[in-house]
Amino acid sequence: MANSRDFLDHLRELMRAGGRTVSVRAMFGGHGVYVDGLFVAIVDDDVLYLRADDVNRAEFSALGLPPFAYTTKDGARHEMSYHRAPDDALESAHAMAPWARSALGAALRAAAARDAKKAKRTAGRAAKPVSRAPRGATKKR
Repeated sequence: MANSRDFLDHLRELMRAGGRTVSVRAMFGGHGVYVDGLFVAIVDDDVLYLRADDVNRAEFSALGLPPFAYTTKDGARHEMSYHRAPDDALESAHAMAPWARSALGAALRAAAARDAKKAKRTAGRAAKPVSRAPRGATKKR
């Protein structure tokens, strides 16, 4: 079942709290929700799953909110770090605000970790000496 345009429009409105830029893009049969350019949620069959990590996962677990899961062609089941949004969060922007902030926080932490890893990798390359031919030397053919 595809996501309905009405549900996606409703999510855009709910998650705009604080003047945030919200976009929804089709992906893998569902949709991704981006807040200020960061991937914060998955929508599948008109169900919203918000980004979770070690910092905010307990908020979802405390309410018994399941993770997003999919089954591969070979029958393997995979769970992702996105958990179902509470039903009451879908009622108003006020109710959604703390959940959207929590998912955005998880996205920001993931982006910071990626940036730190990239910086470390780049710094490692910069530290290695690069051998170059002396200026004016030509290659033998």
